[in-house]
Amino acid sequence: MCTNILISALSQTPIYEQIQNQIKEMVLSGNIKSKDQLPSIRLMAKDLKVGIITVKRAYEELEKEGIVINLQGRGCFVAEINLKKVKEIHIDMLRERLLEIKDFADTSGLSHEEIIEVINEIYGGNKYDK
Repeated sequence: MCTNILISALSQTPIYEQIQNQIKEMVLSGNIKSKDQLPSIRLMAKDLKVGIITVKRAYEELEKEGIVINLQGRGCFVAEINLKKVKEIHIDMLRERLLEIKDFADTSGLSHEEIIEVINEIYGGNKYDK
């Protein structure tokens, strides 16, 4: 599973968050099933060539979100997640991405209307759709 995680040193997203987001996406997409064991922190850190503390933080954040359960002495396992929880997590992930888009738009001088227009284009609408 470690080989499916790609770390970008050029990304402005912290490495622990990149790990966290990719594991979360694998769980929510069904690529990792509930009760599956994640690699140990040391193994994940070694495979990704990152610090142990970085992976530990990613696992801790996933545990706070209810994505994984850490069983002392046994390891870290994917939690059982109900469909309502999955929907909430997807909405949170969408919100995070939209905030990144908003930040990009703000620094690029794009207006709210221009953003809405692009979204409508993507969904096959036009600029007058709301």
